[in-house]
Amino acid sequence: MIESTFTLQRSDFRLEVDEAFPGRGVTALFGPSGCGKTTWLRVIAGLERIRDAVIRFDGNSWQDGRTFLPVHRRPIGYVFQDAALFPHMNVEAYLRYGWRRNGRRDDGIPWEEVIGLLELEPLLHRRPASLSGGEAQRVAIGRALLSAPRLLLMDEPLSALDAAARKHILSLLERLKCELSIPVIYVSHSRDEVARLTDHLVLMGRGHVRASGPLAELWTRLDIAAEHGGAASSVVEARVAGHDEAWNLTLLDFPGGRFMVAREALPTGADVRLRIMARDVSITLERQTGTSILNIFPATVTGLAPTGPAQMLVRLDVGGVPLLSGVTRRSAHALGLKPGRKVHAQVKAVALL
Repeated sequence: MIESTFTLQRSDFRLEVDEAFPGRGVTALFGPSGCGKTTWLRVIAGLERIRDAVIRFDGNSWQDGRTFLPVHRRPIGYVFQDAALFPHMNVEAYLRYGWRRNGRRDDGIPWEEVIGLLELEPLLHRRPASLSGGEAQRVAIGRALLSAPRLLLMDEPLSALDAAARKHILSLLERLKCELSIPVIYVSHSRDEVARLTDHLVLMGRGHVRASGPLAELWTRLDIAAEHGGAASSVVEARVAGHDEAWNLTLLDFPGGRFMVAREALPTGADVRLRIMARDVSITLERQTGTSILNIFPATVTGLAPTGPAQMLVRLDVGGVPLLSGVTRRSAHALGLKPGRKVHAQVKAVALL
């Protein structure tokens, strides 16, 4: 468990936090620029000292009315927006410098594992000036991991990268999440990054926490999803059940049934995360036949919210999994949609994240 309680007043900005979230997986601090995400991260790290703040990790007090652990004594790895590597060292020297200084090498991730996970071997003899932005950020993440952290803090690590570098590092971060057990607090204002990586979401307004909870639940909460407009979506966890060789499809099981998607090179049993846009989910009262749509599931309406003069967002329960559908208000009226109504959800498109 990670606990934070503090109030920061700075000119006309006030940040009030009283929050606890899981000490496992990836927790995203998500919100617009200037809402206090980075300041909160700096308080957790010990880079901002606030009187009467309380910071606890896994039952250990890092800061309270009597205790203040300086940043170098907190078992954290910190990845900033700017990699800020040492210009006089090559990559290997920079990584080994941090690795030797941590003093906890036996408790940390082996050197070879970090180098392999982040694909750093080809970079070891290069100087920072010769690295691309994406390469430099991979090195910075490696340095943070080699410090033997019990908690990894990441402050918009992809914000300065181009699309190709961002895509590559996102795939590496997914590998880290799957293969390492280090909890991560990830600061972002990118919906795509949050949908792809996050387990627990902390949604921030200016200077306060608006909501906090599991990503799939919070992402589909109607008052929050309605703010996303045409980008409203659902995130679904599924598992590869196999492949339909005859029709070149991949079968993905989730608690509400089975998705069929264009074949992906995924091993049977692999866990995957799906993103389904609300605009790609239609609703019928009866299961349709004679349709090209492959993914049709029985569902129950759990809520509705208007998103414009003619549009409505409908929240569905599909085998315990929340799913959003975007329909017109006329369609919602014609179908008699209301909480508790039994319907069928037709999913026209599924994106693997």
